[in-house]
Amino acid sequence: MNRNELTELIRALYSADKANFVRPEDAIRPELAGMKIFDEPLCGIGAADDALFAEYKKPGIIGPWFKTPEEWLPGAKTVVALFFPFSKEVRHSNRMYADRPSDPWLHGRIEGQIFLRGFIDSLREALTARGIAACTPMTDARFANAQGSKSIAGYESTEEMYTSNWSERHAAYVCGLGTFGLHKSLITEKGTAGRFTSVIIDAPLTPDTRDYTGIYDYCIRCGECARRCAGHAITPETGKDHSACRKWVSESSRPFLPRYGCGLCQTGVPCEDRNPSRK
Repeated sequence: MNRNELTELIRALYSADKANFVRPEDAIRPELAGMKIFDEPLCGIGAADDALFAEYKKPGIIGPWFKTPEEWLPGAKTVVALFFPFSKEVRHSNRMYADRPSDPWLHGRIEGQIFLRGFIDSLREALTARGIAACTPMTDARFANAQGSKSIAGYESTEEMYTSNWSERHAAYVCGLGTFGLHKSLITEKGTAGRFTSVIIDAPLTPDTRDYTGIYDYCIRCGECARRCAGHAITPETGKDHSACRKWVSESSRPFLPRYGCGLCQTGVPCEDRNPSRK
């Protein structure tokens, strides 16, 4: 398989997946039935043995619980990262609010995640059918995260942890899709309002060249994400406080349970749908 064949496969699966549209029975409001959740994804390719994956095991970056591509899939050669930008309707609707997520954004967060899990499993199955071994950490039974707990995968902490043993954003950074912002989201050429997923394969593909060297190269430090953050979890000086963010999302989402979300820092900002560092 080469890159063109891979991207054509991704495009075909994306176009055929009806889960990318809100079903009438799931719609929060009748007029949202049929709304598209994601635009076509960006694809980035990285080497499974890229030194950055080993760096992620260091304390202060991710930690020793992080699993490298080889640990997820023995014989791994390539990591394929995908960024699915939210549709214009999802993004623009969320600009309108200063203290809650919009209904389309709630669909993007919940039904969008359902779509992503189904999509990446379909991609894994399609690759396997072509004789390519593949692993999707997002849906793998070994995946573990610690959102506010003090332990993960056998590792203990004295403080709350907001981490996992695979990071879609950090994988996307390796694969050349973008760099981080003050809001700790990854800024791509299609902005930051969207979701990431990835697949690890044993087929060798030429890695994409990263056009950045620093983890914040695409962030212009404008502070708009801090201004938009209703939970006061972001400051221009220190960036995002994950604990404060989680507390705000938990409290502000109560009226919408079982749906939840926020995304205020990803919409109505210069990096919503573009790379603001480009002149």
